[in-house]
Amino acid sequence: MAANVRALAARCLYSVVDQGRSLADELPKQQIKAATQDKALLQEFCYGVLRYLPELEHDVRQLIDKPLTGKQRLFHFLLLVGIYQFKYTRIPDHATVGETVAAAQVLKAKYLKGLINAILRNFQRQQNTTPTENKPPSDAITYNHPSWFIKKLQASYNNWQDILVANQQKPPMWLRVNQQHHTVESYLALLAKANIEYTKIDPLSGAIELNQAHDVSKLPGFEQGWVSIQDGAAQQAAILLDSQAGDNVLDCCAAPGGKTCHILERTPNIARMTAIDIESQRLERVKENLARLQLSANVITGDAATPNNWWNKQGYDRILLDAPCSGTGVIRRHPDIKWLRKASDIDNLVQLQQKILNAIWPLLKPQGILLYATCSVLPEENNAQIKQFLHTHKNASLIAITENSDDIGWQILPNENNMDGFYYAKIQKIDS
Repeated sequence: MAANVRALAARCLYSVVDQGRSLADELPKQQIKAATQDKALLQEFCYGVLRYLPELEHDVRQLIDKPLTGKQRLFHFLLLVGIYQFKYTRIPDHATVGETVAAAQVLKAKYLKGLINAILRNFQRQQNTTPTENKPPSDAITYNHPSWFIKKLQASYNNWQDILVANQQKPPMWLRVNQQHHTVESYLALLAKANIEYTKIDPLSGAIELNQAHDVSKLPGFEQGWVSIQDGAAQQAAILLDSQAGDNVLDCCAAPGGKTCHILERTPNIARMTAIDIESQRLERVKENLARLQLSANVITGDAATPNNWWNKQGYDRILLDAPCSGTGVIRRHPDIKWLRKASDIDNLVQLQQKILNAIWPLLKPQGILLYATCSVLPEENNAQIKQFLHTHKNASLIAITENSDDIGWQILPNENNMDGFYYAKIQKIDS
């Protein structure tokens, strides 16, 4: 008998929101239990509820006299799944109610079926009446983001609402063509033959944005290493690093290896590529990507903040530091970030970034280039971080990326050219 997909979604959401676990870790655990045809629906429920969590929480508060707590807390998330279906899917109302109520019994709470049925039908009736123009009680509910994050954006950006709206969108699928096998133009011909349509090509990187997501098995030559999945913003890293033949290159915090592989694809004749990450388990993904693409790198488990534990004392011509960060630029891909990240995390991350920058800088040869990158939109992790670094390192010179001479680095905001939010700063060591 197939598992009830709404029950699986409730379990997954409980693990993420209440227990602080990653959606990337928890969703696969529940998808294993789902019927093949239900896996995508399970993902839709989990991603959708996390995108609209404050709004859905507010809806539940209006419908229930006493919050579900303790052992009943799991069923609070079942209600969120139910209301999400009413508001954001085309699932018929009778199926929404029937299957969500049935999930209560699957979750061994037959006694709650009546309550869940009553709450969902009450919401259904309210939704079918003439809507009122009541303003949501807070920006957190209006924009479905935590208040601390909204305040940070308000302090930094005039267009803060645009960033929040962009974070709510479903992300596109971007392709990176392995130009050791095909040019972008010749791969586009393969896509056309496979009836896979694209929306645009990024002029800087050659990244291809598809008009809809496809299973990787349908992409021409995926298993042979002809193409990879990587957001258009992330594909800027290898372009900006601009490794040259004979270079000794270091990719810090490299997992899962997309940027490592892209550098090797673009410059196969570099002298040596070293990829380090503090998490050995995540480095397995780097090795898998290298193997699929038939590329080679020196993969090391190591802490970028303590290079003396792994560095062979040979200076690097190019260093990519994809620094640990808040991930606030990739919320549209990972909506759980909104609820896993806390305001107090930001100062700790800034300090860690400073520590790594200071530790890695001596590894760079004179005239060498360090590319600092984050998938964050918060200035303290980005341009403020680099401004501080330049102030304290007189042998560091900022190389302009944008045409605006006042810019410290390049901040890509979410949905800008339909890319993820990213930040890059390119720094050259002007002497030893």
